[in-house]
Amino acid sequence: MFTGIIECLGKIESVTEEGTNKIFQIKSPISHALRIDQSVAHNGVCLTITKIENDCHWVTAIDETLLKTSLNTWKPKDEINLERCLKLGDRLDGHWVQGHADTTGMCTKITDENGSWKYEIEFLNVQNYRTVAKGSITLNGTSLTVVDSEPGKFSVAIIPYTYEHTSIKHLKVGDPVNLEFDIIGKWVKEWMN
Repeated sequence: MFTGIIECLGKIESVTEEGTNKIFQIKSPISHALRIDQSVAHNGVCLTITKIENDCHWVTAIDETLLKTSLNTWKPKDEINLERCLKLGDRLDGHWVQGHADTTGMCTKITDENGSWKYEIEFLNVQNYRTVAKGSITLNGTSLTVVDSEPGKFSVAIIPYTYEHTSIKHLKVGDPVNLEFDIIGKWVKEWMN
């Protein structure tokens, strides 16, 4: 379980293919403090640490993960959001995040609001996922509040702190993003069905 409050940025050092899997070497300020078999959210995708050396760690993404997330687009020098799992007794500053991306979306518009930024995201709504204005959404692992909500489309407002301390600052129009919809909304939708 995660909160969507990004701990730090990591940099992709290398990408190696092994069969249908991809192995990512990531350098970060927390890599040395991780342990093998630990779950860490990488741009919102929960991946298991398989190796640690100095200030780098390695994770493996299987074909299923590569097909359902934006990990297939990662390349060396890309910066990604990192968050270690929630510890019992910690404050829950974001919202409940599982680290299981539901789908990918695409950044369709970025507006500089002279002190903040508004990002518009579109996604194929084949699963009838829902967002609600003032509700929560996880975008590349970052817990954000939905500003505008329509079927298959929503927007979020980014404050300067979030912009500077997450990989959102690197997003461009046309870039894919990992989306995890609010777990409470998913349970309500399932119950209503």
